[in-house]
Amino acid sequence: MTGTLAQIRSFNRPVQLLLVNQLTINIGFYMLMPYLAGYLTGDLAMAAWAVGLVLGVRNLSQQGMFLLGGTLADRYGYKPLILAGLGLRVAGFGLLGIAASLPVLIVASVLTGLAGALFNPAVRAYLAAESGERKTEAFAVFNVFYQAGILAGPMIGLALLAASFRWVCAVAALLFLLLLIAQARALPTRHARHPPTGPEEREAAADWRQVLRHRGFLLFSTAMIGSYVLNFQVYLSLPIEVRRVTGSETGVAILFAVSGLLTVAGQVRTTAWATRRWNPPQAIIRGLALMAVAFLPLAATAGFTPAVGAGPWRTTLALAPVLLSTVLLTVATMIVYPFEMATIVEFAGQRLVGTYYGLYNTLAGVGIAAGNLLTGAALDAGSRHGWTALPWLLLTATGLLCTAAVGYLSRAGHLATAPGAAAAHPARHRNSATR
Repeated sequence: MTGTLAQIRSFNRPVQLLLVNQLTINIGFYMLMPYLAGYLTGDLAMAAWAVGLVLGVRNLSQQGMFLLGGTLADRYGYKPLILAGLGLRVAGFGLLGIAASLPVLIVASVLTGLAGALFNPAVRAYLAAESGERKTEAFAVFNVFYQAGILAGPMIGLALLAASFRWVCAVAALLFLLLLIAQARALPTRHARHPPTGPEEREAAADWRQVLRHRGFLLFSTAMIGSYVLNFQVYLSLPIEVRRVTGSETGVAILFAVSGLLTVAGQVRTTAWATRRWNPPQAIIRGLALMAVAFLPLAATAGFTPAVGAGPWRTTLALAPVLLSTVLLTVATMIVYPFEMATIVEFAGQRLVGTYYGLYNTLAGVGIAAGNLLTGAALDAGSRHGWTALPWLLLTATGLLCTAAVGYLSRAGHLATAPGAAAAHPARHRNSATR
């Protein structure tokens, strides 16, 4: 932790404010989202496919609109987009607390997701611009704050859940409102480093055409889609499995606490350790392979259910595979995330960082929406036909496919250079490609 604190102090005030901003965003978000699936399947008695649809729509509306949010951030500044997103999140969480039908839940999910589409690319582009040459370090510290929010949020949500899920939604909406007011006053205004200058460049379509013609970036984005499907299982299949074996929400809070503690304690050291041993593509490939392995404990123990009235030791034994999968998935994400984010900036070459992040997450959002529906269907089919290992084997196969795809791109040279960055910083880029 001493090293992490030193890293935080070494960055300037805007970066530190962005870290606090993300911490608060995640506390509010994770107060609610880990328990949404349980609320939908329990209180509202929805089928797993409908739960997957609601969660998938939220992600599709968020990550599917990232391209627009990123482009707006590049053109109109990062702060206005951050504030607009916080305002929409207040509205979305408020509506989610009173929704009782699938159409209204979908509307609430769209508002909640669109909020993230506005502030997420802006925050990351702002962080990349302010951190300069220290992007990998900045995103490592950013992930510490990100995961600290994951750690604190579910605990607060679990306490509020004793009253009702509506209380969870109301308090989360209030937290976003307070953050909106605070960031409006404290966060400095920041624009893209290289704002559009020519007549054609003032058109968003021109920016989109430039990004869509970047073959290496598109191939990398497509290859990484499956990793987002795997990461999202922390909100879908893993909580459902926890409730199946424990019958309570306490295990869900434990799941998120384990993930958050690991990242807060180990992210900076893990990034430094990986940086010493591997170049960015190698780190990403190894992290993806670990993501695939993460679901094997659940496949190996599929179908094990504690008997009614079983003692604590038997319930703990049943929960162990879920926690092991969570640990492996968390470590894998710690390895991949900082290098993945820095790679996108390198592809963008400092020019359209928000737009590049936007398209990257748009593609990921489409994949998550499809992946959620398929995972939900696999969970239903596994439960109905006794194929209990089916969803976990499919998730493992997804991770292996991602690993193979990124490995191929690396061997083919698509990840060795980022054209825009190479043009702007040739010497630095060659060093990053060979270390």
